[in-house]
Amino acid sequence: MSASEVEIEELLVQAKELAKKYRRLTGRPLGITGEVAEFSAAKLLGLKLAPARQSGFDAVREEDGAQVRVQIKGRCLATGAKPGQRVPSINRTHDWDVVLLVLMDEDFEVSSIYEAGRPSVEAALSAPGSKARNERGALSISKFKSIGRLIWPREVPRGAQAQLRAATKNGSA
Repeated sequence: MSASEVEIEELLVQAKELAKKYRRLTGRPLGITGEVAEFSAAKLLGLKLAPARQSGFDAVREEDGAQVRVQIKGRCLATGAKPGQRVPSINRTHDWDVVLLVLMDEDFEVSSIYEAGRPSVEAALSAPGSKARNERGALSISKFKSIGRLIWPREVPRGAQAQLRAATKNGSA
């Protein structure tokens, strides 16, 4: 990890603590979920983050000699959260190839990452029915999981999950 990545990670640790304190005091989120999701996904999956304010995608990865443009969406699922939460809005007019959904606990620690390809996402967003889905590009988390695939953590033997989470928190995974 480069010196700047270490510094960013240290800064995000501070931001997470501030966001947790803010939510505890106000009952409202601070709004850092997207940035934490992008940095975490890049670190865990070896993605290269795109420049800030890049239209359509947040990161790229190399796959069979080609660049795959990755849109990253994050959702913090606090204990006792209402069911039916949605993935942040997905814009179909921009260039991207896949969407990652980074799910985090109330401490902003990644619990799982799902990936869905553009054809599956567009088909789900175009399905008749929901105004939130059709007009705002917001799928439910359960729908995203059903059209995507779990890519992190990969299957982990029972009992090793706590070790994996601890290693991730300590930056060694």
